[in-house]
Amino acid sequence: MTLSGVLGSAATAPGSCESLTAAVLPHVTITSAKSVGAGEFSPPDGSRGPAAAFKSLPAFCRVQASLQPTADSDIGIEVWLPAAGWNNKLESVGNGAWAGVIVYPALATALSQGYAAASTDTGHKGNNPAFIPGHPEKLIDFGYRSVHEMTLAAKGIIAAYYGQGPKLSYFNGCSTGGRQAMVELQRYPADYDGVIAGDPVYDSSHIQGTQLWLWQIFHKDEASNIPPEKLALLHSAVLEACDALDGVKDGVLEDPTRCGYDPALLECKHGDGPDCLTGPQVEAAKQSYVGPVNPKTGQPVWPGREWGSEIGWVNHSGKEPSSYAADVYRYVVFQNPHWDYHNFDFERDVPLAEKALKETMDSVNPDLRPFFEHDGKLIQYHGWNDPGVAPQGSVNYYRAVAAKTGGLGALSDRYRLFMVPGMGHCGGGDGTSTFNMIGALEQWVEDGHAPDSIPASRLRNGAVDRSRPLCPYPQVAAYKGSGSTDEAANFACRVP
Repeated sequence: MTLSGVLGSAATAPGSCESLTAAVLPHVTITSAKSVGAGEFSPPDGSRGPAAAFKSLPAFCRVQASLQPTADSDIGIEVWLPAAGWNNKLESVGNGAWAGVIVYPALATALSQGYAAASTDTGHKGNNPAFIPGHPEKLIDFGYRSVHEMTLAAKGIIAAYYGQGPKLSYFNGCSTGGRQAMVELQRYPADYDGVIAGDPVYDSSHIQGTQLWLWQIFHKDEASNIPPEKLALLHSAVLEACDALDGVKDGVLEDPTRCGYDPALLECKHGDGPDCLTGPQVEAAKQSYVGPVNPKTGQPVWPGREWGSEIGWVNHSGKEPSSYAADVYRYVVFQNPHWDYHNFDFERDVPLAEKALKETMDSVNPDLRPFFEHDGKLIQYHGWNDPGVAPQGSVNYYRAVAAKTGGLGALSDRYRLFMVPGMGHCGGGDGTSTFNMIGALEQWVEDGHAPDSIPASRLRNGAVDRSRPLCPYPQVAAYKGSGSTDEAANFACRVP
């Protein structure tokens, strides 16, 4: 079913909220449509988000529906429709990890900005992979189908409520949501006019395989493991060596790729100690920065971690590896819930993952010409300090798209990548990780103003203590030479 087909089957005159239960849309069952008064929404138990964000919501129509594109599909969605002041646009929001939930905080943010908003649980309940065994269609729903089906249904519901579909549609997601953004660009290029893809887990074959590989590097034996206090030691040494390379000593590496610190400088001279790394720990750190390499060809399989990200390594070097990484291999690659991650062999198992995930969870196609021909605009961002999803992976994808579409110069009119100094996975860290990507995308799509920089700030104890411009790759924020280094006005975007 095409978008025009869905919109054509929806009501052509505005309807009341409660009447939407009678709307007829392909394989859509609207289970509830209720008016919610201003400040009256309370999210279901267990959903996260600040209560104040929900209490300040305007009145809206809350639509809940189930989508059944296959006999084994049960894709839950919610569409929130402003009762007044609709901006004539749709913003769909992405998920995290295994999804399994409606993302209420993101819905609230979109609604508060005047959007009709949509979210999906991707076809199962609970943020875990228990839905996969025996249900190949549900894996497809999670992998790529659910967001597209949600998009079709949301546009039809919007048309039934307002008497017209959205004039513009945006998708906004990070992590798994970033992968969902990539899915939409690659598989369904006409769904959205603008897309935001943050820290995308777009290549699970290699990203999750590398996470397991990194865990093995730290647990080759107990002597290889680097405890949190020594990760902090390594981090301090990296900053001491490389922080000033960007012209400002501020605890953040503007461009970590310029660093190249050698962990061997911290190697203990006389046995172990709190202020040095043992030989095995030095080797583990070195391999972490490099990433896995094909032993036969010597070519990198996936990028390593960046200098400056060391504090976050603790999330992937504990007693067990990333549960998401292990479960991708356990449930999807080997289809064996009892598979033991201790048996993981990178050289043997990653090729198996490439075959198993190619059609479900990997979204690596760099040919975005159909999306660009639709006049779509893409903003991608990635934290340079992301410890689990290699930031260089986003750079590599950007360059691959450029190679398919006429080079970096031509690409900047359609696709811009913003690397965020000091930011971890989708947020946090010591960098300026608070920014308004949807506002930048709106100006680009609606006014033709491509984002030459995006204002960003760092919050400490609820207050802004630093601001910087985020710059489109390959530019970085360069200090002008005078004024406070905590004020964005004293920086300019330049190619290093």
